[in-house]
Amino acid sequence: MKNVFLINGAKEFGHSKGQLNLTLHNHAVKILSDLGFEILQTHIDKGYNVQEELEKFLKSDVIIYQMPTWWMGEPWIVKRYIDEVFTAGHGKLYTNDGRSHENPKKNYGKGGLAKDKKYMFSLTWNAPIDAFNDKNEFFEGKGVDMVYWHLHKAHEFLGMKALETFMCNDVMKNPQIEKYLSDYEAHLKKVFK
Repeated sequence: MKNVFLINGAKEFGHSKGQLNLTLHNHAVKILSDLGFEILQTHIDKGYNVQEELEKFLKSDVIIYQMPTWWMGEPWIVKRYIDEVFTAGHGKLYTNDGRSHENPKKNYGKGGLAKDKKYMFSLTWNAPIDAFNDKNEFFEGKGVDMVYWHLHKAHEFLGMKALETFMCNDVMKNPQIEKYLSDYEAHLKKVFK
């Protein structure tokens, strides 16, 4: 893994200014640069060119999404970005949906061309960690990756493989910025060494 593409999916909206996600994004840039990786970046809310973003995907070995969670998923700008960039990647990120006319019921989702690429989600949540891990709490012990199953599947459709998700919890009711930064550094060093 030589080239890492960091996508900041924060959006200034309502009471959110996107500062925590920007801080985490910039922290990842520094840590990964110090580890010797070439860094590409996009801050979706500042605008982008779809073809330039596709080229960043093609050039990258790993894509990291830094984003808040709004209403149990990615902000709408991240979904729009994925819709635009992935669709533009036809013939480069995927050939088709994987099925053939001879057997149209089998192999859906197997037409990805990005089998040499990995991706990672770095997420911020107001929910405490127990909301994900305790079977008696809101997410019934199913973890954060089940909440993001759709987004994992979108990347798997391209042939990509997931790296371990990172999550900051309780970011509004009990923010612990220094702990988030320290934990994220440890996570990145574990995943990228």
